[in-house]
Amino acid sequence: MKNSIDARVEFSFKGETYDLVSHIDLDELLSQHDGFPLLYERLAREHHIDTISYLYEVMLETEIEFSHAQGIAADYLHDGFFDTEGFSRHWQEQQLVGLLQPIAKRELNIDDLTQREDIKNALVQAYKLGRGL
Repeated sequence: MKNSIDARVEFSFKGETYDLVSHIDLDELLSQHDGFPLLYERLAREHHIDTISYLYEVMLETEIEFSHAQGIAADYLHDGFFDTEGFSRHWQEQQLVGLLQPIAKRELNIDDLTQREDIKNALVQAYKLGRGL
């Protein structure tokens, strides 16, 4: 299942109310970035707000509310707050396990690495060591 979420910011500027919502494909976002880029910039860009305007500065004063999380992202959404760091870590680990699973099958005859946490952890640590992480 795809991971996605809606980000919303509502604020007023010069007597006008703005209610900006963006649907974010989290899989696409994290495949392009190591973490979460500034979501305010994304909301502004999608709603044609200049990031060097007073309108943008007012928008930055309002907290982003999240809703309608799909996939694993739903586990990281609580009362409008989305744990971007926790989700990002989990997503990155899932991607890494996806890369390691064929090796585990070929070399260790393990069909599902998630059933062998000890082996999964050892392979993840070896991968990170090799990458200098």
